[in-house]
Amino acid sequence: MDYQNIIYSVSDGIGTITINRPKALNALNLATVTELKDVVEKIAVDPAVQVVVITGSGEKSFVAGADIVEMSTKNPTEGRAWGMVGQNVFTEIENLPQPVIAAINGFALGGGCELSCACDIRYASENAKFGQPEVGLGITPGFGGTQRLTRVVGRGYAKELIYTGGMIDAQEALRIGLVNKVVPQSELMDAVMKLAKTITKKAPVAVQLSKAAINRGINCDVVTGIAYEAEVFGLCFSTADQKEGMSAFVEKRKPAFTGK
Repeated sequence: MDYQNIIYSVSDGIGTITINRPKALNALNLATVTELKDVVEKIAVDPAVQVVVITGSGEKSFVAGADIVEMSTKNPTEGRAWGMVGQNVFTEIENLPQPVIAAINGFALGGGCELSCACDIRYASENAKFGQPEVGLGITPGFGGTQRLTRVVGRGYAKELIYTGGMIDAQEALRIGLVNKVVPQSELMDAVMKLAKTITKKAPVAVQLSKAAINRGINCDVVTGIAYEAEVFGLCFSTADQKEGMSAFVEKRKPAFTGK
């Protein structure tokens, strides 16, 4: 697929997806979500990609939400179908084997906030703004916001953001746990790439199994979650990376992981 609304590149094990509709503040229309789905499905089976970074084009907006003009004429059946399209793609992002880092470079509103919550880690620039403004448009969040935002920041903060349709700045997002770190706009991508490169130096299979265990555990009881952890922990001992990692520790040298 030739991408018209996103830019995708891979370098040193890091795949970077840039939502590229700056004139529309990177709002998500059907064409953009379709391209996002295509690239995510390619990344999922690409062993050359160890970490994924998602950001927005320009310095104003990460993703300013779903495209309201495109949504405004939908009937109930079409609205439900559109919500499920977005939900399915964001779930694919959440379930990517690789860790996903959101580099939030401006507005992350509605679908943009929901996209960031589908990522594993969120870094924001100082000018970033977050919100779920849907109730002011007569709708609910539709791309997973009522579920993922609640899991990220807790019920109270999620309900306040969703019920009021209000907007918070990057420092408040940091305070409530919506983002991991806030840096100046000019330093955002450097900070994100530093984090991504740190992750790529670790054992890829172990990183991916850790992600799977965390995501599985969030959606079940603790007893079931730790049972799954025991399974992936044991599975690690069948990998060459486990042998290499422990041998390197004993021999006081840096490990050379191969992802096997």
